[in-house]
Amino acid sequence: MRTTLNRVLLALIGLILLVVGLSVLVGSLDLQRHWDFTMPQWWPFTGPKDVLLANHDRTRYRSDGWWWPVVIAVLAVLLLAGLWWLLAQARTKRLRQIRIDSGDGQGALLRGRAVENVLRSEAGAYEGVEWSSAVLTGRRGTPEARLVLGLAPHATPQEVVTGLDTEVLERARNSAGLPELPAEARLRAVRHRAARVS
Repeated sequence: MRTTLNRVLLALIGLILLVVGLSVLVGSLDLQRHWDFTMPQWWPFTGPKDVLLANHDRTRYRSDGWWWPVVIAVLAVLLLAGLWWLLAQARTKRLRQIRIDSGDGQGALLRGRAVENVLRSEAGAYEGVEWSSAVLTGRRGTPEARLVLGLAPHATPQEVVTGLDTEVLERARNSAGLPELPAEARLRAVRHRAARVS
C-alpha cells in the first residue's frame, strides 16, 4: 500500500488538516487582530467567540429524523477508514519466519531476519558490490527475496546477477532447505565524489 499515490494522498490530507487546524487556531487565539491581518470572507471562524456551526446550521435539519443518524454514520465510516489506513501504513510485507523441512516430518521455523542478514552480508561481500540490502517477502513455505545492490564503477551487471544467483542465492537455498528462492535484484550505480588531483 506504500505506493506513490498513497503517499501523495496522505500528504494532501495531512496538508489540508494542517491548514484547517492552523486557521482555527489563528481564529481562536485572535491572532488576526494581534498581528493585523484578515481571514478570507468565506471562513466561518475568525474570532475567539465565533463557532464553526451556527445555531441555525445545527438545528436546520432537526425535524428530519434521518439527518443526525446519517451524519454520525458518515463520520464513523470516515473514522474507521482513517484508522484502517493508518494501520495499513504500519503493516509490512516482510516475512518474519520461514518454514523449513527439518527431516522429522514436523518442520522448523527459521527467522526471516537471519536469512536477510546472511543475504545482505554475502551479497555485499561479492566482487563488484559496494553495499546491499535484502528483504524477504511472500509466505512461510515459499519465500521470495528482494535485494538492492550498489554496484561499483568497475562491476558488470550481468556478472553480478549471475554470481548472485549461482553463489549467494544458491547457498541460501541450500542452507535453508528451500526447493527454490525466487529473487528480484535492483542494481544501482554507486556515485563517488570527484577527487581533486593536484
